[in-house]
Amino acid sequence: MNDPTLHAPEETWWKDAIFYQIYPRSFADSNGDGVGDLGGIREKLGYLELLGVDALWLSPVMRSPMADHGYDVSDPRDIDPLFGDLAVMDALIEEAHVRDIKVTMDVVPNHTSDQHPWFIAALESTPGSPERARYIFRDGKGDGSEPPNNWPSIFGGSAWTRVTDSDGRPEQWYLHIFAPEQPDLNWTNPEVAEDLAKTLRFWLDRGVDGFRIDVAHGMAKPAELHDMNLELNTLMKNDDDDPRFNNEGVHEIHRGIRKVMDEYPNKVTIGEIWVQDNERFGDYLRPDELHLGFNFRLAEADFDAATIRDAVTNSLAAVARVDGTPTWTLSNHDIEREVTRYGGGTRGTGRARAMLLLELALPGTVFVYNGSELGLPNAVLPDDVLQDPVWERSGHAERGRDGCRVPLPWESPAPPFGFSTSPNTWLPIPPDWAPLTVEEQLEDVDSMLNFYRTAFELRALRPEFAGSGVDWYGSPPGCLAFRRQGGLICALNATDAAIPLPPGELLMSSAPLVDGQLPADAAAWLV
Repeated sequence: MNDPTLHAPEETWWKDAIFYQIYPRSFADSNGDGVGDLGGIREKLGYLELLGVDALWLSPVMRSPMADHGYDVSDPRDIDPLFGDLAVMDALIEEAHVRDIKVTMDVVPNHTSDQHPWFIAALESTPGSPERARYIFRDGKGDGSEPPNNWPSIFGGSAWTRVTDSDGRPEQWYLHIFAPEQPDLNWTNPEVAEDLAKTLRFWLDRGVDGFRIDVAHGMAKPAELHDMNLELNTLMKNDDDDPRFNNEGVHEIHRGIRKVMDEYPNKVTIGEIWVQDNERFGDYLRPDELHLGFNFRLAEADFDAATIRDAVTNSLAAVARVDGTPTWTLSNHDIEREVTRYGGGTRGTGRARAMLLLELALPGTVFVYNGSELGLPNAVLPDDVLQDPVWERSGHAERGRDGCRVPLPWESPAPPFGFSTSPNTWLPIPPDWAPLTVEEQLEDVDSMLNFYRTAFELRALRPEFAGSGVDWYGSPPGCLAFRRQGGLICALNATDAAIPLPPGELLMSSAPLVDGQLPADAAAWLV
């Protein structure tokens, strides 16, 4: 755990915390149904303490029909039976706190499930009703048979679905930036903000330490709902000029959220912000908005020194103007795992180790996705097991995100590797993951898991990991080096040949030195 005498005080504990993202259905299964749950997380709290994380971020566990694996919420103030119940959640929070681990959870304010009582009531009511005013319903173009505009869904297809009246006649359309089962809320309606405030207080009163806010750059929509330029449209992505996102009204929504959070000291909000422009990104982190914003630059960077340096400098610049805290991540539940992204196999694993050292050497908050500490690659899954809505919505053109969501291997030489007592896990676990189980790696001093544990411990205990800025060193072509103000030096070799290290005492390296030099695809810490 971080020593508060060296790092951030308790009221800003999150400023240098290591958050561990748990995708609950893939972490650990306690009841043998093949799906991970809150009971499984409770059983593994000792492992998380051993790993050395400061906080958990739980992907959605609220009540949901699971059209998008929990991001379609039908009751934001209850736990879905798939994961347990409120009593288990309460026990998890309490036991995590005993181990000095904070617990944060996802909230999804952009949309609800189509099974939410509000949306059911909207479908049963008439155009112009208060029930429909909680969502974005519009008449179609022309004779009403065409969508109100040309907006596509992030998952593919139109962002509009037409409803029928009680006699089965076609009627209005509703907006869903994601799946049709995820109707967008109308954030100009005060009822919507009041309901989210009620949800936030519900969980904060139960001891939750904060929230990761899904689609934090969404929610506000332009009043005119004009057509958009489709030339740059891509599945699962948006640019800064996309009218579906990053509209100015979203900042007033975040100010409202912050007012609720300020009622509860030492709690944190983390926004999912897919915004590239540094100034517009920083706007979300003004003192009366979000505490932290997810920054994806490092996760999107190739293993190339110039690209990585650009990602770091832009990330620091984006928060500096508003005195914000930078955040770093290499993967999450929506992104291909870093071992695969960096080339796969031995080389991808080596590069992933190097990037962890670089990430941990930077000032700010770090987010680690479950399984990264095991060096898991993206799994190659057969078509018939894919469940991500992107697979169906794209007409099987895009395989979606299932490959990075496969359950974790814990022990034993064959699937399901102790994840569950059922062999029928919700996604199959590759048999060749046998060497990657927690059990195997704990016994191997050179394993990825023990590498993570050592790096986390050094970051928590060493005074050199201090200061909010970095100073860049001169370095050979294809390499980079920087110094933290506390004295830590980080060097990264992204070339194919060994390089001399900067002056200093070696603290840790991602690969053994070769004749005193840093090998290819490796990083080192020096003091």
